[in-house]
Amino acid sequence: MSAGTATDTHTAYLLGLGDDALVYAQRLGEWLTHAPQIEEDMALGNVGLDLLGQARALLTRAGEVEGRTPPRDEDQLAMLRSEREYRNVQLVEQPRGDFAHEMARLLWFSSYQCELYARLLTSTDETLAGVAQKALKEVDYHRDHATSWVLRLGDGTAESHTRMQAALVAVQPYVAELGEDHEAARWATEQGIGVLPSSLTEAVNARVSPVLEQATLTMPDPPRWHARGGREGVHSEAMGYLLAQLQHIARSHPGASW
Repeated sequence: MSAGTATDTHTAYLLGLGDDALVYAQRLGEWLTHAPQIEEDMALGNVGLDLLGQARALLTRAGEVEGRTPPRDEDQLAMLRSEREYRNVQLVEQPRGDFAHEMARLLWFSSYQCELYARLLTSTDETLAGVAQKALKEVDYHRDHATSWVLRLGDGTAESHTRMQAALVAVQPYVAELGEDHEAARWATEQGIGVLPSSLTEAVNARVSPVLEQATLTMPDPPRWHARGGREGVHSEAMGYLLAQLQHIARSHPGASW
């Protein structure tokens, strides 16, 4: 692999992690004033801010590794890329559903991030290892928060149980992509920089399954179709609308600062 290709692949790996956090932070921000209680407005807002902090660090590092002159900073990478240049999984870009749907998504994603960042503590990319050290504490709280709500809704009323089970079914087609290997992850793993997604799947399932069992919920059957291609820039219809909102101000006022 040439140096140029290695640089591009290292950048792509970092962008995938950063874009996951950035896009999900945007989705969680949509819950402000829409959550079932004011404390949850604040809680989901704080989860989104944690993810935004992760995104800033990861995108900044991606810009450094990319090697352009001048380098692209976090704002340029967040606000001035096209849809096909984003490397996030499709799970995080899906439109906001009901509250049960969000807790199902957050449970899966935070469980995945817990396993991911635990492995990245030993990354040979020292900046990435540092991000993982800080982020691991944050995502552990995210998982605890989602767990408490899945238990409360799953083992609550007949209505909350039904809606929580339906949410798990709705999210399931997007879960498998979290553990799908791709070129950038394979290279990063070989270099000691990253983690092979498929190596996390068993541990992630081991985190989620007991929660569902305790909540009297059933793990959905494997779906006939599941999302794929997000790491290569293939996204669902929802992504374009999300980016239009995320990037509107930056693209309307190029070069503005405040």
